[in-house]
Amino acid sequence: MPMIQIIENPGKLYWQGLLARPSDHAGNLDTAVRKILEDVKINGDQAVASYSLQFDQVSISDRLVLQNEFDEAENELDENLKGAIRQSKKNIETFHSKQIIPEPEVEILTGIRCWRKSVAIEKIGLYIPGGTAPLFSTLLMLGVPASLAGCEEIIVCSPPQKNGNLHPAILYTAKLLGFRKVFKVGGVQAIAAMAYGTATIPSVYKIFGPGNQYVTHAKKLIQQEGIAIDMPAGPTELAVYADDTAIPDFVAADLLSQCEHGGDSQVILVTPSRLFAEKVNESLESHIEKLPRKSVALQSLRNSKIFLIPDPGVAMDLLNEYAPEHLMLACRDPQKLALSVRNAGSVFLGNYAPESAGDYASGTNHTLPTNGFARAYSGVSVDSFVKKISFQELTQEGLRSIASTVVEMAMAEGLQGHADSVSIRLKA
Repeated sequence: MPMIQIIENPGKLYWQGLLARPSDHAGNLDTAVRKILEDVKINGDQAVASYSLQFDQVSISDRLVLQNEFDEAENELDENLKGAIRQSKKNIETFHSKQIIPEPEVEILTGIRCWRKSVAIEKIGLYIPGGTAPLFSTLLMLGVPASLAGCEEIIVCSPPQKNGNLHPAILYTAKLLGFRKVFKVGGVQAIAAMAYGTATIPSVYKIFGPGNQYVTHAKKLIQQEGIAIDMPAGPTELAVYADDTAIPDFVAADLLSQCEHGGDSQVILVTPSRLFAEKVNESLESHIEKLPRKSVALQSLRNSKIFLIPDPGVAMDLLNEYAPEHLMLACRDPQKLALSVRNAGSVFLGNYAPESAGDYASGTNHTLPTNGFARAYSGVSVDSFVKKISFQELTQEGLRSIASTVVEMAMAEGLQGHADSVSIRLKA
């Protein structure tokens, strides 16, 4: 039996069903998450401590990371890893710094000037998973653009290890970014603390960061209460288009790199060649034996599919329908095929652009829309951490030039007061 099911040239009527993401069988997820949110809102630090003990099996008297903990983490961390983190930070800064582009002032008519200004969101919360894998790379992906945007207060929450400390790589990265408000708290209780504030953890205006289904659901719920979040999120996913110029071992390795995230992850391969599909399946069977997270990857492969589609145009239609978080184009002239991409979080072109490069060091952001949200959402950027405020300045001449337009439209909508606010100025 092949590692991934192969489906040959399915009709478009079947695409939606075939491309469905893995179902969430969380049961009473909503009830459980609401209970924790409400408890933290009412009881603050006491509730946070209770849930940390219940879910993380740690009792922490001081959740704020102290200076000596940052220093110890820096001394403890391997020099090669510290160098890799610094290089990644530099590359992310290089790419994201080019996103800061002042907008020009526009003269609409004589006497009417309009412009927009980017203003940093003052209070930001970053959630950094630290359970099965301490995602210090995510701290870079969120922390660098937040810093470039000029956010005044940046709060970091991450679940503690069994020893009650945060992973040294997370602490080193936080210190490198200049963050000092780092708290040892994870899960729904961390989202609640940043949303509502406690005596220890300040409340914020917008919360960023991935997490398990409980964290994700908590973010959706607090958004309904007026606290902004980065984007809706689900399990990670990868889609690959590969023709006979691609290398089966490379593609198999890329598919497994996503499968090892979690059993609810999903990968999709689209290829015109059955021989290529079979070679990828053979390579998967060989490579998966080397993975420490083999059982997780196997579960993810059961959610995954290979599509045999001879026409590249139809293949791209299917991939745009899927709207993947990550899309790899390992084929002839990938730049040309990339022109057909309408829905994707981040795109990787050619045989030597693995998705892992974007996860860590190419410079682009790895916090991306999943679960089909790439149809309408972008990945995190500097823009995610700012508001665009518009300004207008009118002289007497400028107001006269649009007065009749404003009055006419206001009266048609039955808003006399709007019309009067212009008329009174003209009479003066």
